[in-house]
Amino acid sequence: MNQTSFRLDEKIALVTGAATGLGAAIAIGLAHAGARVICHGNTRSPEETAQKINELGSEARSVTGDLSRPETAKNIIDESVKHFGGLDILVNNAGTIRRAPAIDYSEDDWATVIEVNLSSVFRLCQLAGKQMIAAGRGGKIVNIASLLSFQGGITVPAYAASKGGVAQLTKALANEWAKFNINVNAIAPGYMRTTNTAALQADETRNRQILERIPAGRWGEPDDIAGAAIFLSSPASDYVNGHILVVDGGWMGR
Repeated sequence: MNQTSFRLDEKIALVTGAATGLGAAIAIGLAHAGARVICHGNTRSPEETAQKINELGSEARSVTGDLSRPETAKNIIDESVKHFGGLDILVNNAGTIRRAPAIDYSEDDWATVIEVNLSSVFRLCQLAGKQMIAAGRGGKIVNIASLLSFQGGITVPAYAASKGGVAQLTKALANEWAKFNINVNAIAPGYMRTTNTAALQADETRNRQILERIPAGRWGEPDDIAGAAIFLSSPASDYVNGHILVVDGGWMGR
C-alpha cells in the first residue's frame, strides 16, 4: 500500500441525499480525497454542498430529483455521465423514515419508505453497474445501511425492512460484480446526529437510553462516516466485497 491508496484523484462520484447530514459530509470528504462529485438532493437543493466542494478546488455539480419516482434514478445517472463523462463511485445515501406503531402503519408510508430506501438503491446500482461494466475500469458502490440492517428497531417497520434489504442487496451485487472489479459494500451508521434522528434526540428518555448503550458515550456526527466512505471508495478497499461496515461508536459490540 502506498500514500495514494486512499486518494480519489480524477474519480467521478455521485452521492445521493447530499444536501445535508451524512450525504453532505460524505460528498465533501470524497472531494477532499480528490474526487469530482455530483451532489444529489431529493427534496432540498444540494447547491450549498456543491459550493463548498468547489471552494475546495475540486469540481461539483448539483442535481435534484424525487427518488420515490422510478424515473428519477435514470435521470440522475444520465446527468452525471453527461456532465462528467463517466461514473466511478456511487454512494447511495438518500433515505427517509416514517414512524408509527406497526398496527397503525399506513400503506402510503410503507410504500414511500421502501421505494426511496430500497427500490431506488437497486435502480441506481443497476444503472451505475451497467456504466461501470461497459467502461471496463471497475468502480465502487457504497450503500448506506443501518444498525437496523441487523436489529428490528421500534415503530419503524418499513425502515427496518428497507435497510435489511439494502444489506442483502449489497451482498448480492458484490457476488455478481466482483469479477468486473466493481466493489459493492455498505456502511451501517449507528445513532447519528441528523434530522432523521431528531425525534429520538428530543425524547429525554430515549436519548438517555441510547447514550447509555453506546460505549463511545456520544451520538455520531456526519463527519464520522466520511472516513469510512473514502476507504470504501478508494483503492485501499480493492479486496473488500459485500461487507457491511458498522460505524456506531461500539453499539453492536455491547
